[in-house]
Amino acid sequence: MAEQVARVSTPYEEETLPPSPTLEAAEDVAADIGQLSVWRLMWRRFLRNRLAVAGSILLILLYILVIFADFFAPYDHLKVNEDYVLRAPQRLRFFDEEGNFHLRPFVYGTTTELDTHDLVWVHKDDPSQIYPIRFFVHGKPYKLLGLFETDIHLYGVDEPGTIFLLGTDRLGRDVFSRILFGGRVSLSVGLIGVTLTIIFGSILGTVSGYFGGIVDTVMQRIIELLMSFPDIALWAALAAALPHDMSTVTRFFFISIILSFIGWTGLARQVRAKVLAYREMDYTNAARAAGASHTRIILVHMLPNALSHIIVVATLAIPGMILAETALSFLGLGIQPPMVSWGTLLQDAQTVSVVVKNPWLMIPGAFVIVAVLCFNFVGDGFRDAADPFAI
Repeated sequence: MAEQVARVSTPYEEETLPPSPTLEAAEDVAADIGQLSVWRLMWRRFLRNRLAVAGSILLILLYILVIFADFFAPYDHLKVNEDYVLRAPQRLRFFDEEGNFHLRPFVYGTTTELDTHDLVWVHKDDPSQIYPIRFFVHGKPYKLLGLFETDIHLYGVDEPGTIFLLGTDRLGRDVFSRILFGGRVSLSVGLIGVTLTIIFGSILGTVSGYFGGIVDTVMQRIIELLMSFPDIALWAALAAALPHDMSTVTRFFFISIILSFIGWTGLARQVRAKVLAYREMDYTNAARAAGASHTRIILVHMLPNALSHIIVVATLAIPGMILAETALSFLGLGIQPPMVSWGTLLQDAQTVSVVVKNPWLMIPGAFVIVAVLCFNFVGDGFRDAADPFAI
């Protein structure tokens, strides 16, 4: 006789487990991400890179400083002051020699003594002269952004006091003011050079990869020929070929063209490799079968797909442009006086004796290092953000 065993239900079988909040959150995030465009996804990945974000903030600050250099600089970058030649940086103070606290920051005046050993004039702080720093002071008139007439500067001191936060050079010119105006050239050369590099590299690389055959062969041999030249020697030769009576603005644009003339080859080869893969894709074959022209296929299907890679390469190429301009100007083959760049400022620090006695003349090199590192951080951030396999 079959025994009927009563089935006892357990609480575990009667109750259904609640959905996991972690799983629901993951599904919501996945649904949210699925509705975002490629550019929004890249932006989210970029913001997760703290070094890239910090580099972007520093670059924005640098460009604000150089764009509004007339406002932030206390003096004209070409103003010669023979009374303060090679004056060491003046320190901002809140306490005087007697230990008294001042609400407004101030700098000491300057006394000049003759160094009988080296037979040079030495400038020292004079505690008996106190000059409070004032903000939004009147100074040399200028045109803000080349449009608005004004004479307001961010800070300054009453005459006969001076404020040289980063010291002066061998002609008594304010180093801080010259760094700000020099940054206009050094930072804009990178942008202009990279813009030309993008135009040359993306177009020629796309054409080479798309058409192939004899067109690809000729372009690749030209690229290999250009890449075989030593960079510094070729830059120096092309820069030296420019007429010496050329205006500073014209010379600036020619230097930018020279830098981009060399820099486009690497981008062209990378874009060519991308296009070689894109032209075999189904959407390219479908566009070709539908009767689309070569121009439409290149502009609509090839370049947009390679755009993220082009942006990454361009961002990483800007530091090379800045360093190249600095090297040319340092060697006297780039920007010429009275125009100023960070490279021309470093010409004053070419000898060891000058660096030892006047180390503040090396400060423009610190700005070059900061700008290059920031661009590298931003470029790495874009590269990681554009990676389709990034998590």
